[in-house]
Amino acid sequence: MRRGVLLAVLCGSVGLAVGSSFSMTRVAWAAEDGKKAVAKASDDKAVTAKTTAADAAVESAARKAYADKIRATYQFISAGTAEAVYGEGKLSLPGNASIEGNDFIQPSAFPTAEYCGHCHKAAYAQWRQALHSNSFRTPFYRHSVDLLRDEKGIAYTRHCDSCHNPIGVVSGALNPHSTVDRSFDGDGVTCMVCHSIQKVDSKLGNGSYVMGVPAVMVDANGKRITGMVPDAEILAHLDWHSNAVMQKSYQSTEFCSACHKANMPVMMNQYKWIRLFSTYDEWQGSKYSKENPLVFYQADYATCQGCHMKREPISLPDPGAKKGLLASHRWLAGNTAVPFYYGYDEQLKRTEEFLQTGNYLNVDLFGMKVNDAPLVAPLGSVAFTLPPKPTIETYVVIQSKAIGHSLIPEVRDLYEAWVSFKVSDATGKMVYESGYLRTDGTLDPGVHSFTNRPVNSAGEFVDDHKVWTIHSVAYDNTIQSGRSTLVRYRFEVPEGVVWPIMIKAAVEYRHLRQTYLNNVLGPKHPAYPVVEIASRTRTISLGENAVTPARANDNPEWMRWNNVGIGLMDELQYADAATAFEQVVKLRPTYKDGWVNVGLNEIEWEKYADARAPLEKALELAPKDARALYYMALVERRNGNSVAEIADLQEVVRQYPRARDALRELGISYYQGHRPEDAVATFKRLQGVDPDDLTAHYNLAILYRRLGMKAEARLESEEYAMKWIDPAAPTYSLDYLRKHPELSNESVPWHVHAETRAMGSGAGEP
Repeated sequence: MRRGVLLAVLCGSVGLAVGSSFSMTRVAWAAEDGKKAVAKASDDKAVTAKTTAADAAVESAARKAYADKIRATYQFISAGTAEAVYGEGKLSLPGNASIEGNDFIQPSAFPTAEYCGHCHKAAYAQWRQALHSNSFRTPFYRHSVDLLRDEKGIAYTRHCDSCHNPIGVVSGALNPHSTVDRSFDGDGVTCMVCHSIQKVDSKLGNGSYVMGVPAVMVDANGKRITGMVPDAEILAHLDWHSNAVMQKSYQSTEFCSACHKANMPVMMNQYKWIRLFSTYDEWQGSKYSKENPLVFYQADYATCQGCHMKREPISLPDPGAKKGLLASHRWLAGNTAVPFYYGYDEQLKRTEEFLQTGNYLNVDLFGMKVNDAPLVAPLGSVAFTLPPKPTIETYVVIQSKAIGHSLIPEVRDLYEAWVSFKVSDATGKMVYESGYLRTDGTLDPGVHSFTNRPVNSAGEFVDDHKVWTIHSVAYDNTIQSGRSTLVRYRFEVPEGVVWPIMIKAAVEYRHLRQTYLNNVLGPKHPAYPVVEIASRTRTISLGENAVTPARANDNPEWMRWNNVGIGLMDELQYADAATAFEQVVKLRPTYKDGWVNVGLNEIEWEKYADARAPLEKALELAPKDARALYYMALVERRNGNSVAEIADLQEVVRQYPRARDALRELGISYYQGHRPEDAVATFKRLQGVDPDDLTAHYNLAILYRRLGMKAEARLESEEYAMKWIDPAAPTYSLDYLRKHPELSNESVPWHVHAETRAMGSGAGEP
């Protein structure tokens, strides 16, 4: 038999015989049959012989015996009652992980990362320092998941560990009665976790994968061979190895969606369903998916792997490399805390370089209002005169330029990304500052941070990432992919300043939030790295300021106006946004999206009649343009022209069959047009993309009832009631903001930053 297979499958990590209903004698007979079958096989069919029916029976029996023992005391979670039950059930609830055979499997069935590293030395070295290998053991994760374990019980940690510790979930180790050897904890998401996954469901998240029984080889007939096959056999049949561990789906964004999407089910919080994050959905709505016609800018198709697994030269041997290049198994992103904590200097260096050199953001010191005079903009493109002792309000525009998800994605309550805004005079003396670190390492209270503030039912910030206690979100300053945000700063330039002054705006980043670091590590710990992702400086003189040349990374003038228009529109400043978009079409009269933006702003302003002319202009420039047609359909609906409305939306869906907004609006159009069958079909298509869409649940509940489909109507009504926002939730947010007036400014879309550290004040220090 192949090396170590019988020992692994017969022993596992928990004794086989105790509590097993399967006879050891029968296992011994099956094992003997397997040995005889292998002995009779010819040498040139050695690998194929190892997959005889008898051999498979041995492994199946061993797994069944192991699973029977685990199941006897396993605490299942019931989706219906949220109570612990014993007996049959989905092994991963409240997570969504599943495995081939729908039963527990021995941890020893997973070949170790070290085993894979025999040959894949480069991939192994990268993986060891990456987040996947440290997904469970890091104290930053363990702090919050241990709180969950202590408060609700270890069974509920399967919600998190379906992604952070999959072997622990499918082996049944996350159980109050478990005696499973958990030495696998230190390896988190190992090679054979990802490379055993056979299927994912991009609509669910929370570990929505189907894992196959781990296999590093298939035989000549394509049948999977489990266990740790000797290296020599793999090297002799590399194609068989590749067929076992590689699938086309591994290169897709949908593959990553299994874990990079999460919700809080009712069985976890005994409250209601809450979306926690959805990096996949954000990507699907971005310009990189090519599935959404409503994006502000276009780009080539790109997957998660295209950004986070770029091919790079190898310094260690690895047969997975092609022409000396290997898809990076560092998964570079934004986590600087874990490599800093473990001393992974190379991973930390590469992560910082990734953040600094990706051209992900554009920072634009766009304009100024001096003493409440009209806006001077764009800075650098227009000359202006600055009077003595001015009060200046500066417009800083942050563009999410090359990110396929939000800034910040996922657990944004733990990350810190903020705008550092500094004004200094010619001697370097600080005139004004916002977004500085205080002496205790925390951010100043008036900072503009790209974060959110989840709140519990007591109106308190969920500081320890106890996500099962979240009832509301006080504010969320995230920048979605492809959009821009406008941040305003007002300050006075006092007497004694040595001119000229220099204004610098930067986006800085730290993983993790200082108060969370303190919660995990205690108040005394090293300062964690702060990375400047992007910045822009401008020098302003007293008196005359001439036009200055643009820098290499500056956006063209039309785009600067476009970005500030997007920011103003998102802040509900429609009149100013209209002015900005008018400048765009003045500078680029043939730019169809400029005209669409003019029309979109009018629609947001609820001036539908005024939106028609710019949208018609866009369609003259680009007939059948899906973005223009979508917004024109909304204008036609308001005008009562349902035929044109439906025709426009049908064309959008034809071009973009997975466009959520277009499917939603087309379903509404069919509903209002008394076409119930078409409405049902369209809303079901929408649920095929997003099963959590509230509009689909609401309308299907009504439509099904009218069609006499009472059971389906009841199901949709229940889904809607569960996922609809709690009407009391804003009360929890208001309670929090009343208690923290220093943060309430951030909940106002058009807020201005004014109260912070000024020259000589020292204000803001704790």
